[in-house]
Amino acid sequence: MLPKRIVITGGASGLGFALAQLAAKAGWRVAIVDRDVERGEAVIASLQRKQPQSCFIPCDVTRLSDLERVAKELQERWQGVDVVVNNAGVAQVGKLVDTSISDWQWIMDINVLGVVRGCKVFIPMLQQQGGGHLINVASMAGLLDVPNMSAYNASKAAVVSLSETLQNELAEDNIHVAAVCPSFFRTNLGQGMRSTIENMDDKLEKLMSKSKLNATDIAKAIMRTIERQESYTLPHKQGRNAWYLKRFLPRSWYRKLLHKTVKKHS
Repeated sequence: MLPKRIVITGGASGLGFALAQLAAKAGWRVAIVDRDVERGEAVIASLQRKQPQSCFIPCDVTRLSDLERVAKELQERWQGVDVVVNNAGVAQVGKLVDTSISDWQWIMDINVLGVVRGCKVFIPMLQQQGGGHLINVASMAGLLDVPNMSAYNASKAAVVSLSETLQNELAEDNIHVAAVCPSFFRTNLGQGMRSTIENMDDKLEKLMSKSKLNATDIAKAIMRTIERQESYTLPHKQGRNAWYLKRFLPRSWYRKLLHKTVKKHS
């Protein structure tokens, strides 16, 4: 049996690269696609030592033609893929009134339409093969509603909703779809982050450093999600508990708890 074939957008660093390393170690053929060509070319050798057929393909998820080119190359190279991970994303922090429309367009083009483009390009391939896995990386921000993050929250909520919708649309095609929703963990999300809040880089670093989980832990959770064909990856216990509170408590009670928590960490 041939090893699984996985393609990961935003795969040259952070969570994407951690997942690539685990998959390559398991013998999977790994394609990391990323707009950071220098970084991609620097790290691909480490994957090829684990799985010689792994590759790096430059790609900007804001361009449909780039993703179409990736799909075509992997069809020719591997005769298809088994797992598609739409991981590329960016962050924006700030009150709604302080966030420009251009920042909204920027984050939606990457976080939402980047995932949409990835799904649109690879779903026909998975359907033709008779099945596969579609993993969309969202965030607990897509399930909760922390203030001063309206653009980011909305973009990740859209990824969750898209994933849930595709679970219904693709059930008869034997395509497993999952939404990955981690909380803060140490990664490179802060690079390129846009913020209207003073010292947000330091605050984000503080939140990340407190996390008990790192990128490899999240990647392991994603691998389990693929193996078990689960609908969600919710690796952080505190995040899961907050989601349950939001779902089952009266809204007024949940908001008081949320505001208390935000004040504690501000």
